[in-house]
Amino acid sequence: MVSQLEAPARNSHSSLPYAIEGLVQVFTCPHRSFFTSVMAQALRIAGQGTPVLVVQFLKGGIGQGYQHPIQLAQNLDWIRCNLSRCIDSSQVAETERQALRELWQHTQTIVSQNQYALVVLDELSLAINFGLISELEVLTFLKDRPGQVDVILTGPDMPEALLEVADQITELRRTHRP
Repeated sequence: MVSQLEAPARNSHSSLPYAIEGLVQVFTCPHRSFFTSVMAQALRIAGQGTPVLVVQFLKGGIGQGYQHPIQLAQNLDWIRCNLSRCIDSSQVAETERQALRELWQHTQTIVSQNQYALVVLDELSLAINFGLISELEVLTFLKDRPGQVDVILTGPDMPEALLEVADQITELRRTHRP
């Protein structure tokens, strides 16, 4: 059996080998156990030769910053905020807020340059809910990204406006069996 997906391409000048419109996927969960499945998807896609970017907005502690990406596979770049700690509340120092803004600006720039086919924005909902990135900026980013770029947004309590533009929403929850 052969199946084919056709979707209208948005205006783009891609050098990538396909012209299918990119999807927005949301992975949300009230607890912290879903990033493994998102990373598995990113690694699988990178392993097939597709360029992937993983951005972790609230993770710190390793002095990485976007200037020093980690290359996990030949086609997977992983960047974090240049923070001395992980952010877990809206209470941040001005230098931390600035580091996060720089990472967000860098992410928008390289995505607009069409370098990646899949972009994972980890804990984006928390960055929005903490008031560190504006929901409107994210909506604009999603609308203006190159047409074929897939984006995965993760985090608990994803804002309703982002759920509205998502093509796929995966909500993980715990079940208790007797």
